[in-house]
Amino acid sequence: MRNLKLILSYDGSEFAGWQVQPDRTTVQGALASAIGRLSGEKVLPQGSGRTDAGVHALAQVASFATASTIPPENWMKALNDILPASIRVVEVAEATPDFHARKSARAKTYRYRTYRGAICPPFLARYVWHYPYPLDESAMVAAASVVVGEHDFTSFAAVDPERVERMAAAENSGTNNIRTIFSSAWTRESEELIYTVRGSGFLHHMVRNLVGTFLLVGKGTLAPEDVRRILEACERTAAGPTAPASGLYLVAVEY
Repeated sequence: MRNLKLILSYDGSEFAGWQVQPDRTTVQGALASAIGRLSGEKVLPQGSGRTDAGVHALAQVASFATASTIPPENWMKALNDILPASIRVVEVAEATPDFHARKSARAKTYRYRTYRGAICPPFLARYVWHYPYPLDESAMVAAASVVVGEHDFTSFAAVDPERVERMAAAENSGTNNIRTIFSSAWTRESEELIYTVRGSGFLHHMVRNLVGTFLLVGKGTLAPEDVRRILEACERTAAGPTAPASGLYLVAVEY
C-alpha cells in the first residue's frame, strides 16, 4: 500500500462542507468518488480538518492509502478531469506510511475577508462578508492581539446538540478546548478588511466566532479588553455572533 498526500483548492459555496454526509454534496464525497473511479477502491480520504458548508480552501491537505500504481503526477491530472471545476488538486505526492492529514498537522492558517465598500461586486459576493457599515478598525486590530497565546477557547466554539456527548468524550480522552494562537491580525487591503490567524488548531466555528466578536468591538458594542473577559468566561453566550461562512478560507496547513 502507498500513502498519498494531496493538496486541494476549492470553492466551498456549493458544498455542504468537507465531511461526507448522506444525500449532501461534499468535498470529501466528491474526492472519494473520483478516487474510486480511478483505482476501483473504496477509499475515504482524510482531510486536515472539516471545513463547514460555504467555507473555501486554498490549500486543504488530504491523505489516503491505495494499492494503485498510478504515478502521483497522473493522479493529479486524472482527478482534475473527474472532479467538478470548483475542486482542483494542485499537488499529489508520496507520503510516509505514518503520515495522516489531520493527525500529523502542527499548525493551520485561516483568512477571513470582509468587503467594506458600499457596493459589493456580484462576482465577489460569494467569497467575502459584505459589511459596509462604520467600524473602528483600529479597535479591531487591538482586539485581535488579545487572543494570541495559549487559551481555553470554549467561548468561541460552536454549540450544537452533540455538545454534551463531545464534552463527555473529551473528558474521557483527556482532550479539551485549549489551543495556541501564534498570530492574529487584521489588515487593510484596498476595499477589504482581512483577518489572518495562525494556530496549533481550531475548534468548530472558532474563527468565524472570533470574527463576529471582533466586529462587535469595531461597532463599539465591546471594547478590545472585553475579549480577554470573554476568553476567561468559557461560555459561548459571552462572545459575539458567528460570521458568515462565505468569507472564510483555509490558507495553509503545516506539518
